[in-house]
Amino acid sequence: MDHGTIERELHIDARPDVVFDVVSSPEHLREWWPDEADYPVEPGGAGRIAFGGSWVQFTVVDAIPPKHFSFRWTHAEGETAAPGNSFLVVFELEPDGTGTRLRMTETGFRERGWDEAKTAAEHADHETGWDHFLPRLQTYAPQVGATP
Repeated sequence: MDHGTIERELHIDARPDVVFDVVSSPEHLREWWPDEADYPVEPGGAGRIAFGGSWVQFTVVDAIPPKHFSFRWTHAEGETAAPGNSFLVVFELEPDGTGTRLRMTETGFRERGWDEAKTAAEHADHETGWDHFLPRLQTYAPQVGATP
């Protein structure tokens, strides 16, 4: 099995501008993915996110509302995020009826230089994580876009 890429595609019952905010802004991100998030939403914006009190580095690569948001994460503190020291996550958004089609890819597993067992374990851990968190995004985003 190739452990190089994780891909998911889902429909979200919210407009692309709402979904973009939900996948890019720290205040929305922490509602469906990490416990904490602190970073500027701009290309090169560096910060961090936390799961269970454990912080990891997070750097915005691109932010093109309402179509594209990408970031690198898990690089060592003090290092510039790059292929070989971090994972790259890309969210592509496009209108889909009254909602949004979201395509998520995560790459960078093979580039880390790990042996096959470590690469497979990290890939499996991230697959399990996305399978848990993306449905939370699917539930949360429509609440953000709902009119009062």
